[in-house]
Amino acid sequence: SCFRLLCSLLIPALFLSGILCVCLVVLLWGIRLWIQQRKKQLTSAGKDGKRPLLVAFFHPYCNAGGGGERVLWCAIRTLQKKYRNVTCVVYTGDRDVTGEEIVEGAFRRFNIKLIHPVKFVFLEKRYLVEASLYPHFTLLGQSLGSVFLGWEALLKCVPDIYIDSMGYAFTLPLFKYLGGCHVGCYVHYPTISTDMLSVVRNQDTRFNNAAFITNNPLFSKFKLVYYYFFAFMYGLVGSCSDVIMVNSSWTLNHILSLWRAGACTSVVYPPCDVQTFLDIPLEEEKSTTEYSIVSVSQFRPEKDHPLQIRAFAKLLKEKRLGQQPSLKLILIGGCRNQQDEERVNNLKHLCEELGVSNNVMFRINVPFEELKRHLAEATIGLHTMWNEHFGIGVVECMAAGTVILAHNSGGPKLDIVVPYEGHITGFLAENEDNYAETMAYILSLSPEKRLEIRENARRSVHRFSDQHFEETFLLSVEPLFK
Repeated sequence: SCFRLLCSLLIPALFLSGILCVCLVVLLWGIRLWIQQRKKQLTSAGKDGKRPLLVAFFHPYCNAGGGGERVLWCAIRTLQKKYRNVTCVVYTGDRDVTGEEIVEGAFRRFNIKLIHPVKFVFLEKRYLVEASLYPHFTLLGQSLGSVFLGWEALLKCVPDIYIDSMGYAFTLPLFKYLGGCHVGCYVHYPTISTDMLSVVRNQDTRFNNAAFITNNPLFSKFKLVYYYFFAFMYGLVGSCSDVIMVNSSWTLNHILSLWRAGACTSVVYPPCDVQTFLDIPLEEEKSTTEYSIVSVSQFRPEKDHPLQIRAFAKLLKEKRLGQQPSLKLILIGGCRNQQDEERVNNLKHLCEELGVSNNVMFRINVPFEELKRHLAEATIGLHTMWNEHFGIGVVECMAAGTVILAHNSGGPKLDIVVPYEGHITGFLAENEDNYAETMAYILSLSPEKRLEIRENARRSVHRFSDQHFEETFLLSVEPLFK
């Protein structure tokens, strides 16, 4: 009787599940057909009577002015050079500026001039991917939010080729299966990584792993289960991509382990404007009365500016014991929103607490020429982000002729600050003491020895040029145009 009861419940349940699955497939197919119909209505033929190929980049913060934006504008310029019948579209949430102002900003900040106009699709629901909206389950919240933002983008413009250039992998199946697009992505940083899983597993306190979780074994176990579930989902959506480009060996290792799509994955180093920085004459330092240490990175929590300020304060404390040249730390970076501006104010308070306000300078959203000038005058280029995916700022510092001191992890460790032809190209550090000691060591070197390191570093950065990016990018995206 028990078996009969089970059968009487199970068979209708399976039948109902089957009907629901069929209904879902029919609904999704109907939506896809409706979107294709909408695409025909929204697009018009070009001057030659042919409909242009629409290549859309999903980049909600395209006006942010960071390394990811440099990749976006270089990618667009590269496609415009190669394909004549292509119209590039950018999905953006920057509604406080016009398209012309965004393009002008790209030229001013990155020295990138586009060949043809770009079509901007302004999105209204960008707040759905803001981390501040999700105080808990931030990764899941932002990823689900990106699906809704992606849906808004798809309804406003249906492209032929879709490229996620900002790390919103959950939009890929949406554009592939409902939009009927060829899809590709450029991954700067995996949304979740095996390193993040180990941080939670080992109960380490980090900016993305609060102390109240690390101190509670139950919370840590729950967060670990949540991270593993998210990693599984992330792997599922990422594997939908027809073409996967990653920016470094570090990102490649993580994406291969999570997405398991090695056949369509390749490393495309981001374009660094090395030539412009290489034009700065490399001379032996003239001034011995003042040394400047420059950091170039957006004011985001993971960039760990507090570590720079603390290490610099420690260096100053030790330097004051003897008669030494004066030192100043210049923090150059972009602010994307109010949270970034608040972060800068907190950093200024930290400088006051440590008594180094007079020696630390903040330069926010500076024009390209000013960035170049600061780097030309600097002795040390500073970088402190743990597991930086690549590190365009690191390459720029090396090309400009500073002695680089970067974090001993991620892209800087594996791809950038590596010996070149057997010679040292820079230094790596991990904590406050390391950084302070290494800065002191670099400043203690003779100008001749520093010049030798700067020359080696310069020679090593040619592999990160715009030209190299263009070649590898075109090679990678070619399957999307077939």
